[in-house]
Amino acid sequence: MFIRAAGKKKGGDKHLEAYLRRLMVLYASRKLLRNWISAGVQYYLIRSGLSRSECIEVVSKDGFKSSIPAKSYRFLVNDYYAGYITDYDGGKGIVTYANKMHVPVKEVEKLSIMGRAVGGGWVYDEANGFWAKGNLKFKRLRETIFEVFDYGDYEPMDVKDRIVVDAGAFIGDSAIYFALKGAKKVIAIEPYPSAYAEMLENIKLNSLEGVIVPVNAGLASKPSKICVEDANVEETAGTYHRPGNCSNPIPAVTLGELLEKFNINGNEAVLKMDCEGCEYDVILNDYEHVSSFSEVYFEYHAFAMKKPVDLLLEKMRNDFKCRTTSGKEYAYRHGYKKEQLGLISCKK
Repeated sequence: MFIRAAGKKKGGDKHLEAYLRRLMVLYASRKLLRNWISAGVQYYLIRSGLSRSECIEVVSKDGFKSSIPAKSYRFLVNDYYAGYITDYDGGKGIVTYANKMHVPVKEVEKLSIMGRAVGGGWVYDEANGFWAKGNLKFKRLRETIFEVFDYGDYEPMDVKDRIVVDAGAFIGDSAIYFALKGAKKVIAIEPYPSAYAEMLENIKLNSLEGVIVPVNAGLASKPSKICVEDANVEETAGTYHRPGNCSNPIPAVTLGELLEKFNINGNEAVLKMDCEGCEYDVILNDYEHVSSFSEVYFEYHAFAMKKPVDLLLEKMRNDFKCRTTSGKEYAYRHGYKKEQLGLISCKK
């Protein structure tokens, strides 16, 4: 209902622990909400599929009634139980965190990792409506930002004074990281309009328009189109590469086109692919251009493509020395096994 049980206990012990933790979270919420019992019941009905409502009616301690998304309610009570949240002002729709930061409740809905954000030094600029950490700024704080800047997913890459082709740029987090690491230019390719629009905002927030070149397209082995879902920004990160004809196609560019258009010398360039499956198409069917790069760094999605990562490694080892830079923890973080998902670094 609220918090997933920790640990790897089996059977009845695991279920009992999870049940008790949920009750503890619910009971703790009595100090946050006047109607803590009815709010908990509403959430249970929604999660159980017994209610079609998407929102929960809550009454804050100051007596204000408001309707908040079920997702917001879940994160609100969980973070309060964990000690990250100290107050919720229903009248203003503002959540107060332990570091005295004030965040609109609508942001809580979008950020399941709020506690980690606060603990990691991220601050919400209420006046200007963005998140900041040092000189970094993002319109929305998403899981991938932690992966790039806090977990160090791209630390093995050498991008200083190089051009980076960033396929699957999402909201621009990796492109911004490469720019700040000294990349001469970053060609940021993102097919999904919602993620692309947010990327433009983030590039502007960080004043990197002169370094990052955004491209609203997919990457493929040949000129074509790819199908994009009518998905919100968060969902696009897990929507997989689908070339073909459909009602909502986005142009697909090739590495050859990019190399020519931007006058890129592959020996001085780096290719990064986190494109939800396009790595299989591009490596297996356009290896001629892949092999022109000095370094290739990609996330493999074997579970989605139904093909082992060894197919890609056999191809890449013709010209590169490849190694896996992620382990069980990385795959587990995303809900998969390491043979299903991971990061590969290939250097000539």
